[in-house]
Amino acid sequence: MQIKSLLPLVAILLLSACGETNTASSETSTEPAAAPSAPAAGEMAAGEWTSLFNGKDFTGWHTYGKEGVGAAWKIADGALYLDVANKDGWQTEGGGDIVTDKDYANYELELEWKIGKNGNSGIIYNITENGYDYPWLTGPEMQVLDNDGHPDGKIKTHRAGDLYDFISVAEENVKPVGEWNQVKLVVTDGKAEHWLNGKKQVEYVNKGPEWAAMIAESKFKDFDAFGQTTSGKISLQDHGDAVWYRNIRIRPLK
Repeated sequence: MQIKSLLPLVAILLLSACGETNTASSETSTEPAAAPSAPAAGEMAAGEWTSLFNGKDFTGWHTYGKEGVGAAWKIADGALYLDVANKDGWQTEGGGDIVTDKDYANYELELEWKIGKNGNSGIIYNITENGYDYPWLTGPEMQVLDNDGHPDGKIKTHRAGDLYDFISVAEENVKPVGEWNQVKLVVTDGKAEHWLNGKKQVEYVNKGPEWAAMIAESKFKDFDAFGQTTSGKISLQDHGDAVWYRNIRIRPLK
């Protein structure tokens, strides 16, 4: 009799335990899944932004034509910058142009830059590395400049945002020395765009007869490798002047 009287109680306890288990399982299933691992090199999903600078070290970058990054390039407050205390001619001792480890094609690049007083730098793209001394011998440049202080500011097509030595910006909107400027660079197999502080400033065809004619009229006409590809590495230029870059990221367009 005592055993029979205990059976209903046991059943109730078992049902209660099952209910708790099911509730716990349900609660667990609503938790967010672990973040997916970063894509392997060359496997970025279309449209996915990837950081090119982690704010801590120079992973993913090296000095053009060399291994590693020189000591004049430094990092502080989430930005990389060029320390020009040991300027040597038009570049910096321990500096040099830095480039991405990887090549890129059909992409959108975003970053921010600020320039020191009287400063000059540049964002050079579609670069071929092997066999050349400088990135600007092979790739076009989006100019980074103190328009008011640097002598190049007096030259049309040499001002901030310009396609250097080819096309000037549609509208002057560069920020003063020491303030951050926002850049968007869109590069495809056939066209490129320079955006500065939210405005499209330059758009041009980057291959074919029209582009060849532009090169033939420029200071780059004698450089046989200049502008011959619509893909390649991306460079931040050491022109011997203080410059800062941050929030550098890229995404494929197709």
